[in-house]
Amino acid sequence: MASYIGSRLLQAIPVLALIGLLSFALFAYVGDPVTIMLGQDYTDAQRIALVHTLGLDRPFYIQYLRFLWAALHGNFGNSYRIAEPVSTLIAQRAPATLELALTGTFISVLIGIPMGVITGIWPRAAFSRVFMVISLIGVSLPVFLTGILLILLFSVVLGWLPSFGRGSVVHIGAWWTTGLLTVSGLKSLILPATTLALFQMTLIVRLVRAEMLEVLRTDYIKFARARGLKTRAINFGHALKNTLVPVITIIGLQLGGLVAFTLVTETVFQWPGLGLLFVQSVAVADIPVMSAYLMMVGVVFVTINLIVDLLYFAVDPRLRVRRSGGGR
Repeated sequence: MASYIGSRLLQAIPVLALIGLLSFALFAYVGDPVTIMLGQDYTDAQRIALVHTLGLDRPFYIQYLRFLWAALHGNFGNSYRIAEPVSTLIAQRAPATLELALTGTFISVLIGIPMGVITGIWPRAAFSRVFMVISLIGVSLPVFLTGILLILLFSVVLGWLPSFGRGSVVHIGAWWTTGLLTVSGLKSLILPATTLALFQMTLIVRLVRAEMLEVLRTDYIKFARARGLKTRAINFGHALKNTLVPVITIIGLQLGGLVAFTLVTETVFQWPGLGLLFVQSVAVADIPVMSAYLMMVGVVFVTINLIVDLLYFAVDPRLRVRRSGGGR
């Protein structure tokens, strides 16, 4: 297992290096950081001095290696818009995005897998058809429209939930904040988390249903029924377990997507996370923040893919046998 993890980490190095190259190219060739930092009124001497300080007068590969070295130490420079270290901004906004993405994923898994199992076991039942219609609507509606409809219903019409913001938060440790421990934080989390969960939940429902329908037709399920095993044991102990590998893949990729691309949801609900920070940075060409965001996205996807691969071993014993050489 340790060798497998090591090999996966080695494979991740060129991926992160390529993402770093793209981030550096964005940093180096999009906009003019010198003009942004100095403003409109500056002298040639001030410009030359700042160019030398930033290292922009050095060759491309030297600048790239310095960028990677600084990124490895969490140093992405200062934000042009806020004039604060980018690493500080990322640390302040990351808890909100992670909390939102993890809550949305939890809701989608908690509801999506049971709904998929039910519609797979009883595909012709009336409630299964209702579930499939709901899932089709969830896939079809864009995220921003879902969020606006939820705000209209639960905030404007009913007045039950807040329409924007994160509510009151509690500080845990040096930099982590959470709204899960306050009433206003929980109420503020419901609408954006539900908006994120709806799209992911519909994908999980349809995938689990398709996998269940396929697995239930296999020979070993028929053999299990012939042996007299209970229906619950067959459906949940054998059939569901064999559908989890593709489901884990989708959940992992969707979680990475939620962490990395919560831009629309955070903008609609003005959620103070990384997505909203990135949108605000794009509006003013805040290149250091944009570069750091791209690097963070790469690290998130590499990490989640590694976790998904390890979960394969926990779910499917055939992979453990092949890895140990027992399947030869």
